[in-house]
Amino acid sequence: MNFAPTESQEMMIDAAKRMVRDRIDPVLARHPVDKPLPRAAMLEIYAALAELGITAPRLPVEVGGGLNMLDYGLILEQLPAVVSLSLTSHEGTVARIYSGCPAEIAAQYLPDLIAGRKIACTANSEVNAGSDSNAVRTRIRVEGDHAYLTGRKMWITNASVCDVFNVSGTLGNDQRGRPMAQRALVDRSLCDVEVREIEVTGLQQGHLSEVVFDEARIPRSHLIGDAGDAAKTLTVGWNGNRPLIGLMCLHMAQKAFEQAVEYAKVREQFGKPLAAHQLVQQDLAEIETLIVSARLLCYHALDTIDRGQRANGTSAMAKRYATQACERAIHLAMQVHGAMGITAELGLERLWRDTRMFQVPDGMNGILALIQGREITGISAFR
Repeated sequence: MNFAPTESQEMMIDAAKRMVRDRIDPVLARHPVDKPLPRAAMLEIYAALAELGITAPRLPVEVGGGLNMLDYGLILEQLPAVVSLSLTSHEGTVARIYSGCPAEIAAQYLPDLIAGRKIACTANSEVNAGSDSNAVRTRIRVEGDHAYLTGRKMWITNASVCDVFNVSGTLGNDQRGRPMAQRALVDRSLCDVEVREIEVTGLQQGHLSEVVFDEARIPRSHLIGDAGDAAKTLTVGWNGNRPLIGLMCLHMAQKAFEQAVEYAKVREQFGKPLAAHQLVQQDLAEIETLIVSARLLCYHALDTIDRGQRANGTSAMAKRYATQACERAIHLAMQVHGAMGITAELGLERLWRDTRMFQVPDGMNGILALIQGREITGISAFR
């Protein structure tokens, strides 16, 4: 088993780092770190992402995709976390729209989404339907040539800057009383949708919102896929997203580690550099161990997907471990910096707040443990 990147993977990583340095970091630096980026800034970032070819990696190569998940993860790990989270919401939605989408709808929307001229997001979670996607209560009523959506979605990434939503709703219950889930494409230029930004502790340049649909009318042709396939498409997306979220955390933990090593070499206490003290070396060793082990778990989960194997448990394990490990790694890096570690000036506290955010999307850690437990035992603890 060879863990070294191939030559082509090294080239992908280098290209991503150059793009971040030249195209993305300057955009982020022009705007306050504690306010959501304007839509114009997001479109500038998406133009760069499209040039790199990562706005639709999960689509077949003939329609603008073609990256395997591990290569995509290697690229994504190089991006600022607020950008990579937005990107996974967008490109995951592109994959969901493509799956089961009528040809005419694909032709109308996919080119602009792949080119980064438009932004997409998925609206699934609700107040009482977070981890339990079968509890979705947003109603879809079909009448003639139109469908009408009514419901409230929470914690929706990209909602305030997006052009189209992939919305999970229900057509009602089947004969056994189970909800008939249905996906719908909502074009914001065709109907009124209320979007409210949610103030959060981290990733404050990003966009996390509540979305309200009140009899939002869409063309009937914008219903995507078959009734009942929404849960499957969500699960397939989550399996890929979870290790990718772990790699977003690793991007920040790696930065904190590098800062801690540099600081430990130059800061002196008791007549010698911090790096010469045994407990500081122990902290640095622990940080590196947390980062390396989390990275390998995430790579393993993405490789499992690429090999076509069942990834429900490995993906859940990767995200759960990586998000916790990286939060711990940044905490230790703050400890190495002493009083400087808690200053806004140094930025470590912002890395910690941003990393803590990632324990929420695509499954809380407790739920992820139960998913992994189900894969181990073959018994579900959910119901």
